[in-house]
Amino acid sequence: MKRDTLWLPPAWRQACPHVAAFFPDFTLTERPDGATALQSWNEGGWEAPSFNSRRMPLAVVARSLPARPVADIADMWIQEFGVPVPAAVLADLPWTRFADPFTGRPNTALLAIPLLALWRRTEAANRRIDGLMGMAGWKRPAIATAFGHREGHPPFVENADASRGVVAAWASSLPPALEVRPNVWRVEDGFIRSIGLGVNFAPAASLAVDTVGIHYDPSKPSGLERILAETDFAPWLARAAALREAITARNITKYNLPDGGTLPASPGRRRLLVVGQVEDDASIRKGAAAVRTNAALLAAARAAAPDAFIAYKPHPDVQTGYRRGYLPARAARRWADCVVESGNIGTLLGQMDELHTMTSLAGFEALLRGVAVTCWGMPFYAGWGLTDDRAPPPRRGRRLTLDELVAGCLILYPRYQDPVSQLPCPPELLIDRLAAPALWPPLSAARRRYVLWWRLQGRLLRLARHAGVWPR
Repeated sequence: MKRDTLWLPPAWRQACPHVAAFFPDFTLTERPDGATALQSWNEGGWEAPSFNSRRMPLAVVARSLPARPVADIADMWIQEFGVPVPAAVLADLPWTRFADPFTGRPNTALLAIPLLALWRRTEAANRRIDGLMGMAGWKRPAIATAFGHREGHPPFVENADASRGVVAAWASSLPPALEVRPNVWRVEDGFIRSIGLGVNFAPAASLAVDTVGIHYDPSKPSGLERILAETDFAPWLARAAALREAITARNITKYNLPDGGTLPASPGRRRLLVVGQVEDDASIRKGAAAVRTNAALLAAARAAAPDAFIAYKPHPDVQTGYRRGYLPARAARRWADCVVESGNIGTLLGQMDELHTMTSLAGFEALLRGVAVTCWGMPFYAGWGLTDDRAPPPRRGRRLTLDELVAGCLILYPRYQDPVSQLPCPPELLIDRLAAPALWPPLSAARRRYVLWWRLQGRLLRLARHAGVWPR
């Protein structure tokens, strides 16, 4: 047997499924005869934290193998951890090997450091939380995973008892009495969420965890607003530009629904998309201005652009029948040239010159694609010099570039969860996962059966809304 064959006990493979990625220069075998024995390995100063029972090493120290050249990691370590590299890490570095736990491929120290820092920050923040509140029952498995730490995860609680420390609460279901309570962290879906709708029980792969306020409420400061107002974005701009290009190239949106068709031609007319919203959604309650309904938004857009070709797209949650804001197509055509009831918003944006919205995330998705945006409300991306604001938000006014906005909104603010390993991940990894839907865990058989009934009931509700016998 060749000397480049490395013997590993079977238990090591079970404990670390991607173990082969640490040793790409060896052929691994479970037969010790004639093979080089890896006598021991440990993670040393690169030890990865645990989230519930989930953990995956990203570095191993194997002193029984030959030393290798090392990179200068001093600046990267200080940038990510705020302290000099520990002496033990430097001493082990020639014998340290790295692997990407998400892809199962060999890695480098300079790429491993940001991931280790992300994991440690997330696990430390999760350990500060004493209770999870207001989370719908179907969301709880994913929430428990997202807020896991080495001892498990915080308990789900029914109220924010005064004796508790930090409580992470679903922002849109936060009782008014708790709005002013200190140590309430508000949680909402992130801006790149999933494959499929939350209303159809698709779990979120990103979350906004805001320790100040929440991004859709412009009446109060939020963590995102502070990031956008105060951050020096210079170190993040190259990464933000690459992330934006990946999103647009792969047509990534919040829900990543199937593509729609091609809209009718409109020679010589400016093409304008009006996006409907859930009219009782928290972003409308908190962030809308004088225009607060889908009909009023269409009317305002037509008045602002009387000669434009206007397409109206209802919100996909409204189309399920379960959410408020239904506008019959006949009524929408009073102002719109056409109504697009389904399809991917990203595909539509590729056919438009401009988008009008109250507070929809679609406005942010339009900015990413170079489409002009008019805001009739006060969404998180308004007030930074990138949108036509008909109701300028308070406190804002700093002028940002598009990539500065991307850095704040998609890199520094949300959390991301790898749907495969269930571990915290960077946004770039989630973009890769969205391009491979087959990797996402399917709903259970019981949940799939429930969804069939849920969708049937939703269609009946939509018919009732259309007929006017159920609130629209």
